Amino acid sequence: MVLSLYMRVFRIARTWQAQSGVASDTESERQYILQEACTLFRQNQQLTDQESIKKCIEECEARIEIGLHYRNPYPRATYLPPMGLATQKGRKMRAQQRLRKQAKPIYLESHDET
Repeated sequence: MVLSLYMRVFRIARTWQAQSGVASDTESERQYILQEACTLFRQNQQLTDQESIKKCIEECEARIEIGLHYRNPYPRATYLPPMGLATQKGRKMRAQQRLRKQAKPIYLESHDET
């Protein structure tokens, strides 16, 4: 399953055309797709827990579908919940961090918090 998903990403990168139609954009987006796939698959290759593997597969499939639908290989922006940028400390800050984590979409689970 994982290997077929990996090969699917490489096939998509090989045939990818940038929405702008500019050759340099197409090439840079192809390189991004390949680099991102290699990085994330290598990062997760040592996973043995079936639940973690399933989450990674779902994330990959979601990113593929979103990228194909919007013709944009880059991750979509996450939207912060209300009060997501407040600079408070203590209990309110922990609550805001929890809200940010809950607001993180499935297709960005592999990316670190920003």
